[in-house]
Amino acid sequence: MQTHFLLIFVLATIAVAALAASRSKLPPAIVMVLVGLVLAVTPGLPQVEIAPELVLLLVLPPLVYWAGVTMSWREFRYDIRSISLLAVGGVTFTTVAVAAVVHFILGWDWAVGFVLGAIVSPPDEVAPMAIGRRLGLPRRTMVILEGEGLANDATALILYKFAVVAVATGTFSFGSAFLVFLAIVAGEMAYGLAVGYASLRLRKWAADPRIEILLSLLTPFAASSTSRCPR
Repeated sequence: MQTHFLLIFVLATIAVAALAASRSKLPPAIVMVLVGLVLAVTPGLPQVEIAPELVLLLVLPPLVYWAGVTMSWREFRYDIRSISLLAVGGVTFTTVAVAAVVHFILGWDWAVGFVLGAIVSPPDEVAPMAIGRRLGLPRRTMVILEGEGLANDATALILYKFAVVAVATGTFSFGSAFLVFLAIVAGEMAYGLAVGYASLRLRKWAADPRIEILLSLLTPFAASSTSRCPR
């Protein structure tokens, strides 16, 4: 019964926050974050714990898949240098910067600092895109933001895995980690291309709208399954 009322409370809160965002002309993502912060510090509310695997398995794949399907890949290839610098270089720089701050100011171990840095380094894609549209940013800037939002999570997840291994083993080799990072990126890209090609071929071969819808729903989860395999 408590779970039932909690679900109703969450849905009602989301509806109210969405209505407030619509009336205030603020991006819904920002309003949701502010409401979440208020609820987090409100005393008396039940503590809700969500398994990280739930987000990785059910929430993230459809969002990334939808963004990849709707964006212009011709413009993505044209701005691949800027997107790569932000998605890889920017996330890596933020991770290192956060690790350095918590190490020198709070006295945390470097490995633990890298874990925190990898968690907070990937920026949200939805809020910047919503703000950019309201500000009327140039099309090329929007494409770079969208492309960076597609790839930054992958970079952060890989860095997070390295940091967790460093915490668990107490050792870290930059050269070895860099080579493994390149291998993972190449493997993930090859796997994603293979899944996408197979999905398109199967949908064309089936020639049935119901089967095509089912394959479209399965594609993002199949493409993300490699990220859950043990390294």
